[in-house]
Amino acid sequence: MKPIIYLLIALGCILQGLFIKVEHEEKYIPAVILKGLAAFMFVSIGYIAYTRVNNPFNKTFFIGLVFGMLGDILLNLRHVFKKQGQKIFLLGILVFLIGHILYLAGLIPQARHVWIWPCILAGIVLAGGLLAYIFKTMEVKKAFKIFGVFYLGAVFIMMCIAIGIAIFTPSKRSIIYCIGAILFTLSDVILIFNTFSGVSTFGRRIANLSLYYIGQILIAVSLFY
Repeated sequence: MKPIIYLLIALGCILQGLFIKVEHEEKYIPAVILKGLAAFMFVSIGYIAYTRVNNPFNKTFFIGLVFGMLGDILLNLRHVFKKQGQKIFLLGILVFLIGHILYLAGLIPQARHVWIWPCILAGIVLAGGLLAYIFKTMEVKKAFKIFGVFYLGAVFIMMCIAIGIAIFTPSKRSIIYCIGAILFTLSDVILIFNTFSGVSTFGRRIANLSLYYIGQILIAVSLFY
């Protein structure tokens, strides 16, 4: 990778760290700007990979990264427009879901030598188990339940397919992407517990945002291989 990529990674991490600090201080408008700029860094990395690396799937992953940036902005806009907060939050989840569908669209054709159906089944089982626990122990509104089923299903299936590809056809690309997918999924699990468990902590928020950002960076970086 060229030095510009390392610069974008460093700048993105700095912006993400500033965002975490500013959001915690409840300065929500600057937080949205910082979050958007941080997300623009991993989108820029994905764009450079898409334009410079001859891989037919990179365009799909790049568009997925763009939807990730849009989801980031929307999820934080809910704090700015509090009256429409729930609708904006659900729209953000929908945008992230589209991003994960795009990731799946890029992954599945690369899984020719992988037992893909067991991977999909594993994702469904993991998502189903987590959802069952959430619905049993946490108070979640119906709209969030509906969106949650589809979103977590897509996230866990994407992660399990990525793991399968990394195991059966290991390469720099598949391993880096797999680690990114795992971190992304872990960040979503932490976000759910921090949002709906009734116990929200700054430590969980830091873990959620840090794992998410590193995950997206790794997904973008994987496109260079």
